[in-house]
Amino acid sequence: MRTPAGQECPHYYADFHRGRQRQECRLVGPAGPRWKPSDCGRCPVPRIVLANACPNLRLAAAIQPGVLGLGRHVVVTAHCPRYETAVAEPEIGCGHCHELFEAGLARPEAG
Repeated sequence: MRTPAGQECPHYYADFHRGRQRQECRLVGPAGPRWKPSDCGRCPVPRIVLANACPNLRLAAAIQPGVLGLGRHVVVTAHCPRYETAVAEPEIGCGHCHELFEAGLARPEAG
């Protein structure tokens, strides 16, 4: 779905049907500050999803306050459940899954 920032994101949800005013990010957890639609402007998730199509990549996001409490930013962490490893660069992936897909040896895991 298209975010308020104009990017496509599979984790953003909006419902304005018949007067509803519901917007939410289904990736941001309940810990920390609450999500606001303005957080989509600097969120790296649409860029990560566009760069990496691995079906095994699992993302988690949290809103972090800026320095001295001024501003906000979205912090994204990634995990590969197939190899049980943290992913340092989500745009690239874990480094193992894409080798298997290129060789045609792997099939996507149901998530």
